[in-house]
Amino acid sequence: MRIDVHSLKSFYASPLGEAAARMMERRLKTLWPDCEGRDVLGIGYPMPLLERYRAGARRVAALAPAAQGAQAWAPGGASLSALGDETRLPFMDSVFDRVLLVHALEEAENTRAFLREVWRVTAPEGRLLVVAANRLGLWARGDATPFGHGRPFTRLQLGRLLSGSLFEPTVSARALFAPPFPWCARFATPFERVGEKLWPAFGGLVLMEAVKRLYVEPDAAAPAKTRVARAAAPAQNLPAEAA
Repeated sequence: MRIDVHSLKSFYASPLGEAAARMMERRLKTLWPDCEGRDVLGIGYPMPLLERYRAGARRVAALAPAAQGAQAWAPGGASLSALGDETRLPFMDSVFDRVLLVHALEEAENTRAFLREVWRVTAPEGRLLVVAANRLGLWARGDATPFGHGRPFTRLQLGRLLSGSLFEPTVSARALFAPPFPWCARFATPFERVGEKLWPAFGGLVLMEAVKRLYVEPDAAAPAKTRVARAAAPAQNLPAEAA
């Protein structure tokens, strides 16, 4: 069962949640510096990260899964958020140039059906960015934060899942190196800088960008070690080699 929107809103209003959002946005800047003139969709609870794109993007929308619940967003104008079925997204085919998943994939009942819908609404050669709890990190090991709910992923697992859903992984990064304790919120930035260098595999989140493909490459179904290579801080291109 998905964590509800009230719990998510409360978390991101807390000092720890604010610090987590800053660290995610810090990494997002390196992956998607801007979305100027593009159509952007966020699914799950993406509002803390979508805000940076509102000024430059042609269109921005947020979709909350029905089991989670939605909140009105954004402040100071008409709501840009909607509530819908994650396996039947209420959008036309090939609409969005950029799709951002935050608190979305980990708790999806059917991950492949969900990603198939995401693929459908993504424009050809459009880009998907998944933010998911890292199975190797501390944030996935307790339920005191939203990142401890649902299924976490290693980078290889996430890469395989995306590759099997007609997305080609291109870049990955990790974030949230501070322990998930309230007293750590004020030290999040120093933890991030040190963690990137000393324990890069153990960030609390894995972020992975992938490109929508319209065909299956000959080696796409191979169970080999996907295209995901070792993630460097802050981000790394993902060549077709073993991790």
